[in-house]
Amino acid sequence: MSELITTHPFNNDLRIALLKLNRPKVLNALTTDLLQEIVSELRRLEDLPEVRCIIITGDDRAFAAGADILKMAEATAMDQLNDKRLRLWKEFALISKPIIAAVNGFALGGGHELSMACDFVIAGEEAKFGQPEINIGTTPGAGGTQRLTRAVGKNKAMMLALTGEMISAREALECNLIAKVVPSMTLLQESFEVAKKIADKSPIATKLIKDSINKSQEMSLSDGIEYERRNFYLTFASEDQKEGMSAFLEKRSPEYKGN
Repeated sequence: MSELITTHPFNNDLRIALLKLNRPKVLNALTTDLLQEIVSELRRLEDLPEVRCIIITGDDRAFAAGADILKMAEATAMDQLNDKRLRLWKEFALISKPIIAAVNGFALGGGHELSMACDFVIAGEEAKFGQPEINIGTTPGAGGTQRLTRAVGKNKAMMLALTGEMISAREALECNLIAKVVPSMTLLQESFEVAKKIADKSPIATKLIKDSINKSQEMSLSDGIEYERRNFYLTFASEDQKEGMSAFLEKRSPEYKGN
């Protein structure tokens, strides 16, 4: 049985791909092999022009509940240094298409880091988030101190990482860790509705917006504004920009081609 299932379940809309983690016996715990599958599939979808938005999800019990501790327990520092996960996480960050994490159940440790590596998170109301690595004598190692701190600030990130405590979806929303909370039973449908709104927009513009916002996390405000303006100028070389503005003036719906 595959550990990752890709479908287009939403009225067979090929513009929206759903990646479902499929290791239910271990709460979708992340392994290097599973992360490799995810990244390989994302690269494949990146090259399909019809795909405009990607959703990653788990199941009702867990989005992904950490790493596979059984496989990590006897690892040495050199094993970790030579593991290809660091390269895989970097490749994940290079995907230009919007990625939504649809989270039900637990998103802990590496699973929480996976959700934060996505562009934004929509969570079911029973979801739980946390970085419990401190409870097993180690630290987050795939963005759990860095992305978490940028999302919620130093005080909240420090408390969560040092205590290993979980927080609810509502608390995660309040501290800006996630974008939206929805009923658990309708998580995928609600995520699809958001994905459809994105898929209806210009693929050129969505790619450049994602790029600009991600760069904002690494730049000063003045450098970020200059970078944003260059991306803004770049849209004027696209057919999508001409179509979008023409459709607005003609009071019709635009038909974006991603050119």
